[in-house]
Amino acid sequence: MIRVLFADDHEMVRIGVSSYLSAQKDIEVVAEADDGDEAVELALQHKPDIILMDLVMKRMDGIEATRNIIAKWPEAKIIIVTSFLDDEKVYPALEAGATSYMLKTSKAKDIAEAIRATYKGQSILEPEVTGKIMTKMRTKPVEHLHDSLTEREQEVLKLMAEGKSNQEIADELFIALKTVKVHVSNILAKLEVHDRTQAVIYAFKNNMFEQ
Repeated sequence: MIRVLFADDHEMVRIGVSSYLSAQKDIEVVAEADDGDEAVELALQHKPDIILMDLVMKRMDGIEATRNIIAKWPEAKIIIVTSFLDDEKVYPALEAGATSYMLKTSKAKDIAEAIRATYKGQSILEPEVTGKIMTKMRTKPVEHLHDSLTEREQEVLKLMAEGKSNQEIADELFIALKTVKVHVSNILAKLEVHDRTQAVIYAFKNNMFEQ
């Protein structure tokens, strides 16, 4: 059972999404928050498998709440669910530690699938978000930490950017799952990032997948 915390300041949104998720056989909404402060408190209290986080909330917004949760609980998996796609929201949210980014215009079933995928270790980004990362972030110069990646680690990183899980990467490269996990760990260490989403963002910023 995937345990979920849903933070959103719109009660009707919480009721609608929570009702749909609770009807799923493999998902349980264990807590709801209507502001960022409560989201942080409930996240640390319940330690849910997935946190659905709205961005614009009273007292503390979703970006700050995400940053606070990750600082105190780095293993947290946070999915941003918002109406906003502007740069001032997308990049700070991902940089704060969010794993996935969904829009409220998404169908409830798509949010449920994003929960399942994120739970399995994948990063789900709306196409518009991926486009923003590819077009804007790549223009900012950064140190070439990726020069230390081996050829195999670069292959693994490329498959990570395609949204593949560790098992799918293992199957495609014909290597053991344990070996993939070692490669992923090495990639995060070499790129000096703390999760898969940040590694993918780094790759796009540095044009690693251009032919």
